[in-house]
Amino acid sequence: MILNKIKTTVICISLFTAVGCTGDFEDINTNPYGAGSEILEQDFNNIKSLFPPMFNNVLVVNPEWYYQVQQGLQGDIWSGYMSTPTPFAGGSNNTTYNLVEGWNFYAWDAAYINIMANNLKIKQRAEEKYSQFYALSLIIKVQAMHRVTDMYGPCVYSQFGTENPVIAYDSQEEVYNEMFADLDYAVENLSARINANEPSTFVGTDLTAYNGDYTKWVIYANSLRLRLAMRLVKINPTLAKTQAEKAMAQEFGVMQTNDDSCVLVSPNYNNPIAVITSSWEDILMSADMESNMVGYKDPRLAAYFKTSTEFPGTYKGVRTGIEIAAKADHTGFSQIGDVVFTNKIVWMPAAEIYFLRAEGALRGWNMGGSAQSLYETGIATSFAQYSLPGANEYAANNVDMAKDYVDPTDATNNGVAVNKVTIAWDATSTNEVNLQRIITQKWIAGFPEGQEAWSEQRRTGYPVLLQVLKNTSGGKITTQYGVRRLEFAKSEKAGNPGGVVTGEAELGGPDTGGTRLWWDTTTPNF
Repeated sequence: MILNKIKTTVICISLFTAVGCTGDFEDINTNPYGAGSEILEQDFNNIKSLFPPMFNNVLVVNPEWYYQVQQGLQGDIWSGYMSTPTPFAGGSNNTTYNLVEGWNFYAWDAAYINIMANNLKIKQRAEEKYSQFYALSLIIKVQAMHRVTDMYGPCVYSQFGTENPVIAYDSQEEVYNEMFADLDYAVENLSARINANEPSTFVGTDLTAYNGDYTKWVIYANSLRLRLAMRLVKINPTLAKTQAEKAMAQEFGVMQTNDDSCVLVSPNYNNPIAVITSSWEDILMSADMESNMVGYKDPRLAAYFKTSTEFPGTYKGVRTGIEIAAKADHTGFSQIGDVVFTNKIVWMPAAEIYFLRAEGALRGWNMGGSAQSLYETGIATSFAQYSLPGANEYAANNVDMAKDYVDPTDATNNGVAVNKVTIAWDATSTNEVNLQRIITQKWIAGFPEGQEAWSEQRRTGYPVLLQVLKNTSGGKITTQYGVRRLEFAKSEKAGNPGGVVTGEAELGGPDTGGTRLWWDTTTPNF
């Protein structure tokens, strides 16, 4: 990343600005010499034009530097997926737990300016007459905003669009309840249209591989509900079970095959990680991925990473949170592989759903199968995603485990393997050990979507990750537990300071990266 690309001035980023673009939008944007509202309404053009920014900013597609500060230097690193060899900010930055305020507001702003503001406009234009578009926008909204609340905690959700001088934050519990309600609306609306054999009006608007298929979108909404339900399993197990079983019981169900995966298809750009890893060399394989995937002899390695050019024939990762003098310290370590050199960006893979169901079954919920069968199907579905053979043999491996990490350029970065669990299901193991298996394989299958992996690692503690060796947080974040959240956005502190005060009250702790979110409790997994 070229740091001078990140502007210190904030342009149209506060909630007031985002909301202000909606109230008199129709009047101030009417061109007397162009197409009027009646013409625009033909073929739903006045609605369809609002969707591209929503699709392209859940994970920012372009420019690449924006993705880097939206997620690349946050969830992608803290999840244990990737690491940077670059000593940003003098070597004291997010990787060493000194959270960089100038990076960490971009995830907030991308969501509110591009997702929430356009969802509100779609609500105003479509809810009464063309509610199928509002339903679609709600699913995208939930996909985007569960990421935001899982980064920051309390946030603006139910109050977005109000003209109050202070836009209050919802607690994270309230946000989750609102998201479940939004999914209810979307699923009920689209299911009714499916059952009425109504032709889809999403074709041409839908930028995913679903190509406007109502049924696929309902399946995705149900799968998203299951993901959100599992997040709450320790803070509200009753609600978690109810929502998870509701997702399973809905008539169109959850993802079953890789054709059900939710995949953004970007017509003009590859995954931004491709440029960040190959052109900038700012992101590489992590030490944790090397420890686990090389230890397991995982066949997906060649899809996920390139072999080292400095140490031919090997996969070599960089440990996060170490002393880095210069990028050249780790020249030739493994870049990210073919998985990101594509214009297809996975929002949710079908394999994830099998692992979520496996955990639910482990907890005694009705998930349509046994924990073991669902776990093994999750592995097989991930292998099939990359057209790889050998899933059954891999799932039966009861010998190999994560290996010790060795940094060939600096032995002080070495680390003994910490995620010590085999692959093969073992009915004699405790629920805790089998949960570690499930989440470890879910973690591998979800690559490279680091935000979701970071959330699940915080929730469960798995996979166990190597600790940072350099902690420059000044005591705000512990080396033992790592980063738990992002601090509230500086754009909000400037534009909605009263709202930030309400968010801090709902947070229940200091506005630091060490404060746990509502669902991120110290309660045991079982």
